[in-house]
Amino acid sequence: MNSYVEKIASLTVGTIESVAPNEFRVLLDIDAPQTTALNAVVPQGFPRLNGYVLIPNEVGSIVGIVTWLGIERSAYPRRSGFKDFGLLDLPFPLRKMTVLPLGTLQQTVDREYPDRLTYQLNRGLSVYPSVGDKVILPSVSQLRNIIEGGETELGVVIGTSVLAADAKISVHPNKIFGRHLAILGNTGSGKSCTVTGVIRWTLERAEEERTKRQSKKPLNCRFIVLDPNGEYRNTFDDLHARVFQVQGGHSKFTDIHSTRNIQVPAWLWDEQEWVAFTGARPGVQRPMLLRALRELKAGGKLDLTEVDAVRRYLSFVKQKLQFIVNDPAQYTEYTKYKDVGGLLVSVQDKCMRFQVPDEGLSRAIQEVVNQCDEIIRRRRNDKGYWSSFVESELLELVNRTNTVIAQCGESVEQTPEVDANSPIPFNVHALADYLDDMTLHESPGNVQHIQTLSARIRALLKDAKLGAIIAPSENITLEQWLHSYIGSGDEKDGAITVLDLSLVPSNVVHIVTAVIARMVFELVQRYRRTHNGRTLPTVLVLEEAHSFIKRSSEHTDEGAIDAADVCREVFERIAREGRKFGLGLVLSSQRPSELSPTVLSQCNTFLLHRIVNDRDQELVSRLIPDNLGGFLQELPSLPTGEAILMGWAAPIPVQVSITRLKDEHRPLSDDPKFWEVWVGEEARELKWEQIARDWTAQLE
Repeated sequence: MNSYVEKIASLTVGTIESVAPNEFRVLLDIDAPQTTALNAVVPQGFPRLNGYVLIPNEVGSIVGIVTWLGIERSAYPRRSGFKDFGLLDLPFPLRKMTVLPLGTLQQTVDREYPDRLTYQLNRGLSVYPSVGDKVILPSVSQLRNIIEGGETELGVVIGTSVLAADAKISVHPNKIFGRHLAILGNTGSGKSCTVTGVIRWTLERAEEERTKRQSKKPLNCRFIVLDPNGEYRNTFDDLHARVFQVQGGHSKFTDIHSTRNIQVPAWLWDEQEWVAFTGARPGVQRPMLLRALRELKAGGKLDLTEVDAVRRYLSFVKQKLQFIVNDPAQYTEYTKYKDVGGLLVSVQDKCMRFQVPDEGLSRAIQEVVNQCDEIIRRRRNDKGYWSSFVESELLELVNRTNTVIAQCGESVEQTPEVDANSPIPFNVHALADYLDDMTLHESPGNVQHIQTLSARIRALLKDAKLGAIIAPSENITLEQWLHSYIGSGDEKDGAITVLDLSLVPSNVVHIVTAVIARMVFELVQRYRRTHNGRTLPTVLVLEEAHSFIKRSSEHTDEGAIDAADVCREVFERIAREGRKFGLGLVLSSQRPSELSPTVLSQCNTFLLHRIVNDRDQELVSRLIPDNLGGFLQELPSLPTGEAILMGWAAPIPVQVSITRLKDEHRPLSDDPKFWEVWVGEEARELKWEQIARDWTAQLE
């Protein structure tokens, strides 16, 4: 039986020539393998880039990865034990390589099988090598322990390592989702398939574990996929995914996959989202908008009757009229009595729309309308110009409003503490009218500013496609929305929600994305608070992340709130704080240099596909926690379907050949076949009628 020293000697391939904290230079032996090593039990390629070597020391073996190979001309080395006399001292080609230290491999004993030796890889080095130390090849057992890291039984297998005897590459869900994952790479490098695979293989592994434990409960998983390109709408059909998209007519996806209409009601929005959507300015428009939202949501919470609405409105009118009467300049000076006339027109129009069941109250309201009409006819000429008002006629109108208020009875309502951020349903279409009315009877001088805002709101809500998303005709409660979009835990409900944002109007897509992400984040926060500190593990997946989490930019329009900034800030907060509440983030992007540095810096695990752009490569090299040197220089030449896994979820950086998905499970991200279509190899029908019907939402 060979001794330990003899085993090391048989695996030795070189010696340490120089030592630095971040790299070791190695001089390969003259008789070291040239292309294939046969002394490591099974044949393995050596030397090659990204291959692994060991440097034994007193605490175990330092694990290093080969980052450079080359030949240097030096004098012929004197071999110990040989008499190399009479040789000419001519330049001799010596093979050398650079090794990046990754960690320490220590031998352990299996408690169940004491005779079986296992290995454990620990990151970092406690002892550095010295010049002259031996460099050896790892055995197959050591290589598998280095790559697999002991996670095979507990983790999710995502692929294999060709450079490590096809060792399985697995990641533990707690690590890959608990501290955020970034999947980066150019178009066509395999990002979308990796995203799909990570979700699918995790659920399959969870199902295996559930079966193993003989549990009768369904999987308690939540994956929410924000899909701006519509790539994933049919990817998870067999997993009972809930798919939401903009419905606009008959399409094969709508019919086959029974997708639901995506709805993100505007009453779910917070202050920032409303301001960004409406473009409300900070001077007058923004405070009035937020106040209107608070009052409408308070009314929605109170479930006001028509009589309550009459009382509340005419109470406002009465206060304003009394203020006008007490200041004659308000109704006798030209610059102000125009506003009084506008108030009367508004009161007349609003009161005509009230429909109360009590006949006496209805007659009293009609008298207010008649009084307004009489004053308007008296003070406005045929050309629409107003003249000064008289105190007595305004006091008469105050008395008539008092009569209506008295007939409405005393108010028993207690206005609840509601702010503009509370997700309380209200009639979104009433917001513009409410803003106009509130301004007319409280701040007539600001009518012009508010009318501009309310006109903008009306125009946005008139868009049929946009209105179906943010102001759906059917009523939906907060509980129903959470049930639909987050899931109910029912086995038939599925563990995946796919939100197809591809046809969401561009002027609201950032707001819709921000609202969904914020609602998920606030949900997990409130879950922990109401469940004694226990978290509800949830994963939020964002495709084309560079479109929604862009780097911040300086705005020339001071005081404006941009929808893209609102969206970025939501994801930055999730990246910083989500882990504490059980919310994991998975980002997929082809332009990492355009992503928010705050979000990327919070990602602890990276799956790097082919990256060609210099700026993107430079950014990635700065983000990676390990000083990988030449290891990342391979990114531009990675083939499709291969990636470099590194970070918290990987014991060491490793090149992974991602497991190939079945065709029916692949996202709709394949490269278009231009030539095959152009030459007629693949048929494409041109039925513009069907597209036009879907485009214009003309349902059959």
